[in-house]
Amino acid sequence: MAREIHGMVEKRGAGLWLTHVFMILGVLVIFFPIWLAFVASTVTQPEIVKPPMPLLPGDQFWENYSKALFSGVNVPVATMLFNSLVMAIGIAVGKIVISLLSAFAIVYFRFPGRMVFFWMIFLTLMLPVEVRIVPTYEVVAGFGMLNSYGGLIFPLIASATATFLFRQFFLTIPDELAEAARVDGASPMRFFWDIVVPMSRTNVAALFVILFIYGWNQYLWPLLITTDPEMNTIVMGIKQMFPSGDDTADWPVIMATSILAMIPPVIVVVSMQRLFIRGLVDSEK
Repeated sequence: MAREIHGMVEKRGAGLWLTHVFMILGVLVIFFPIWLAFVASTVTQPEIVKPPMPLLPGDQFWENYSKALFSGVNVPVATMLFNSLVMAIGIAVGKIVISLLSAFAIVYFRFPGRMVFFWMIFLTLMLPVEVRIVPTYEVVAGFGMLNSYGGLIFPLIASATATFLFRQFFLTIPDELAEAARVDGASPMRFFWDIVVPMSRTNVAALFVILFIYGWNQYLWPLLITTDPEMNTIVMGIKQMFPSGDDTADWPVIMATSILAMIPPVIVVVSMQRLFIRGLVDSEK
């Protein structure tokens, strides 16, 4: 018996060791292109175009990053980062607020055709932005919201996925809580803010991370409704930094911009990592 237990421990130890080795190798493979981009953002243009490319950071860190942040190629990167930040936060918060309210209404209010409305919302998953982009553009242009934060945010704040996820979670909340709140004289909105929203905290955190990255990575919609360079987002800016024709790309500045564009999503994911994981896997809300 002791030998069997000893053999199981050895097998588990070997398997755990191999698992960690493969995980480390996977992280290195994923991280290596990011490291190359960082190195390229700290060297001069000749060092990049002349092989072999260096694998250690250079001495042009402050020069390249200050040029990207405050000068850029067309627009300072600081301006584009701010535009992307406003857009990503606006989309994430808007989607969560609207989805919370719509899911609450579908679950806790009894009105004719409520399930019809729910499935109509759910069917909008089949209509991505690319399918409805022309009529959406006409509506936004008709309201005079071109080249504005409202035009960037409002057409993208409806979310059938978030509504569905919140509805499924609300169905797991015991009916006794709603009955107790009704007996205590709480209004529906008081029950919503004091009980339902706090219980949805981990779900909100998980969705905020996903929706923030979704808003941050938007390219087609901002490209369509913004003609003012001052309203460019960071994803648009990186694309526009690549020259056309025989012009030479300023690779250190482009790589510095790419690294700067990764920082806000990384900060959001790392700072909300615990709540994000709990919101995805924790069954006891």
